[in-house]
Order: sequence, then structure tokens, then C-alpha cells
Amino acid sequence: MIKIKSQEEIDLMREAGRITRDTLKVVENSIRVGISTKELDKIAYDYIKSQGATPSFKNYGGFPGSICASVNDTIVHGIPSNNIILKEGDIISIDCGAKYKGYHGDAARTFPVGKIDAKVKKLIKVTEQSFFEGIKDLKSGAFVGDISHRIQTFVEKNGYSIVRELVGHGVGSHLHEDPMVPNYGKAGSGPRLNANAVIAIEPMVNMGDKNVVFMSDGWTCKTRDGLPSAHYENTVLITESGVEILTL
Repeated sequence: MIKIKSQEEIDLMREAGRITRDTLKVVENSIRVGISTKELDKIAYDYIKSQGATPSFKNYGGFPGSICASVNDTIVHGIPSNNIILKEGDIISIDCGAKYKGYHGDAARTFPVGKIDAKVKKLIKVTEQSFFEGIKDLKSGAFVGDISHRIQTFVEKNGYSIVRELVGHGVGSHLHEDPMVPNYGKAGSGPRLNANAVIAIEPMVNMGDKNVVFMSDGWTCKTRDGLPSAHYENTVLITESGVEILTL
């Protein structure tokens, strides 16, 4: 069942969203050649705690990090590590959540490390653009499939592929709530979204084909062909007339 949020809950989620957004900015400003993903994780943890919040991801289902730090062909759920050192030309997807007074914000961005290949830069741009395509005309009464179809159409038109195994989701007092929000599907399908529903919309876009492989650590998800992948996510409040992006 899709939970409709009260005004008090929405206000708390706005603050959780702000902390999540600002954490991503702090991490982005720390990205450089030679830093480890574990160091970035510590930076995120310290900032979230400084804001009176807790990291949504830490110990969630046993996940050890405060952020997911996914480099190059890692799509999502990369575990922060002292052994993963960023190099010139890498890309890194940072997925971050903050829990404030019982409510979560959830967002992700893919960042360049130094100068990156023009083709990879385009992948990042198209992934971000696909999110905004997905929320075009989105308002109370729309179907989840309307978002899914818009994202898939835009991504595939640009020559990339959509990951099927991982999807967006509702957000609230739990990090993952109903409904599931796939990045592929048919317009007019799936649950209907009403005002004051809150969802995380998160295109995960592969440069090559859509196939993925899960690593033995139980978390890390990579592209099967070894080509790069990008990720862009925001927490979105549905309103009568449109949307409010809580993590932007």
C-alpha cells in the first residue's frame, strides 16, 4: 500500500532531503584523484551526523557503509573500501540517504574524477536528463508506469540501456516502501500516485547492454560487459499540480 504523508511528515522529509542533498555536495567537493571510497564514506558519515541525522544505509540489511560508492562499471551498492582509490578518468556514483527524526531522504549522483571521456560524460548527462523526462507532467493521478515509460523511451532513444533488476521505490519512515518504481514499462500501468505520496525515482543507465552481475559480497552490482554505468536519483513528493523534488 502506498503511504500518503501528512504535512508534518512532509516537513520532516524536506529536512531529510536537504541533508541528503547537502551530503552529496560535500562528498562531490571531496572527490579527487588518490582518495579512497572509504574516505568519502567517512566524510558523508561525519556530515550527516553533524546535521542531527543518521545515515540511512549504514547497517541497512547489513550494508557496512554510509554511502554506496560505485566506480565505473559498478552500477550500484558499491561498498566503500580503503582499497578502492579513485583515478583520473574514473566516474563514481554516490548513493546517499539521511534519516531525520524518523524519516528518510534518498538521492544519488554520478560524478567525474578529473577529466573523463566525452562518451562517458554524455552517459552521465543522459542519465540525469532521463530523471527529468520521467517527471514531466507527473502529478496526482498519474501512474507509476508513466514515469517508467518516459525514462525508458528517453534512455533507449539515446542508445543506452536500462537496468531491470533494480528499481526506484516509495520513501518515508522506511527507506524502501511501496510502490516499486521501475525505469522501464508501459504508460498507464502500475499503481496510481496520489497527492502526498513520496517516491524515489532513480534511473540506472548502462553504456552497453542491460545485463548485470552481482558480486559475491552480496551487494555490489556490476555491468556484465564491463562498460560504465551512471545513476541519478531524487526523492520526489507528488502534489495536486506537479511535484516537489525534496533532494534538489
